[in-house]
Amino acid sequence: MTSTRSPEITPEEQTQLDELYAAFDAAHMKPLWTQIGGLMPTSPRPDSVPFLWRWSTLLPLAERAGELVPVGRGGERRAIALANPGLPGTAYATPTLWAAIQYLGPREEAPAHRHTQTAFRFVVEGEGVWTNVEGDPVAMRRGDLLLTPGMHFHEHHNTTDHAMAWIDGLDIPLVRTIDAGFFEFGPDVLATKETPGFSRNERLWGHPGLTPVGAPTPKASPLMAYRWEHTDAALTAQLELEVEGHPGVVEPGHAVVRFTNPATAGDCLSTMRCEMHRLHAGTRTALTRTAGSSVWQVFEGSGAVTVGEERYEVGKGDLFAVPSWAGLAFDTDDGLDAFRFSDDPVFEALGLARTAREDRT
Repeated sequence: MTSTRSPEITPEEQTQLDELYAAFDAAHMKPLWTQIGGLMPTSPRPDSVPFLWRWSTLLPLAERAGELVPVGRGGERRAIALANPGLPGTAYATPTLWAAIQYLGPREEAPAHRHTQTAFRFVVEGEGVWTNVEGDPVAMRRGDLLLTPGMHFHEHHNTTDHAMAWIDGLDIPLVRTIDAGFFEFGPDVLATKETPGFSRNERLWGHPGLTPVGAPTPKASPLMAYRWEHTDAALTAQLELEVEGHPGVVEPGHAVVRFTNPATAGDCLSTMRCEMHRLHAGTRTALTRTAGSSVWQVFEGSGAVTVGEERYEVGKGDLFAVPSWAGLAFDTDDGLDAFRFSDDPVFEALGLARTAREDRT
């Protein structure tokens, strides 16, 4: 306890205050008047910090882990988390988001399990792995977003003679903070080794604007795969329409698509928002601040990104964390595609969402 003596407080009153604060500490209590600056700041003061993870560093380390660390029961996955330096003692990219590079070697299998935590996989390069979600085989290919909603059994198997790596995103920190996590092992044998070009969920739900009337509507998105060819076409069309003088982009030269649940039109995942951004060559974005955190991965192209007081030159595969209310802006000479995931749905559901935008001169 610290206390500052003022002219209005007598030595006797100061002694009584010291005794009161000591009693608070003994009773595991904290008075608001000594804590309010930290509890109710004028704007977010995140513990997480802006940070950049280079793909050129991540991939060789994952490959080395592939040589030394087996996949199997216990560890379950060869996934290496991105640990934000501002959150020591954790394996968190931000206070609500977990991100990792997962590596599966030739012909390897990752056994089935399920958990409360919601997950997705985003593939920056490679193919040949199938993830079986509730027994439905889903191909993983470059540019694809693959979903694993909470409490869905899932397993992976590599059908090729070469390794494959991708990015996992989960809401592990959020679920841990609110003590809502459950985990269950599944069968040790793969539910299926089929390798269809399209999963059953894609065949049923993957037709734009068309809802299957006879299918039940689950709480989570029933579509497990969002294919790159559709994402690419949508982004290309936005920028073409901009040139033709029609609306669609969020700002000049900046096209964005959001991955949504085809049954509800809401976010594809209940706790995480997933988007793909495309910046035309020569684009300089406005600076934005968002209440809530995000993680980005550059998919193609290069440029510079400003996050808070930091500025990074980024290229294919690089990932970076954006803390709550940190200013974010992009500059690109050659053009850039980037995948973003965030905790926006949680902030919106709680009525805490806020965004500010500043034009840069």
